[in-house]
Amino acid sequence: MPDNPADRQHPNDPLHRITRGASNDPPHAITREPMLKQLVNKYGWDGLAKRIRINCFKKNPNFKSSLTFLRKTPWARSKVEELYKNSRFWVDL
Repeated sequence: MPDNPADRQHPNDPLHRITRGASNDPPHAITREPMLKQLVNKYGWDGLAKRIRINCFKKNPNFKSSLTFLRKTPWARSKVEELYKNSRFWVDL
């Protein structure tokens, strides 16, 4: 079978991870911003605050402060990723 150059994508290319299924852990195929946007669209800020006890979801919530907090706080990021994974948005990828 001839080698197809299109199949030789870089493993760090996000499209490669999505189309090739390089990870069985869906949050690795999507960045935090779209992940958070989908969660807010589904649950709202109040719903997120009830599911994950993070002050930036409760008090004056916005994407910028939430993304900054998630970038700096591994335990919170992991809870958001777990909720995203359990919400099954990634099934359509």
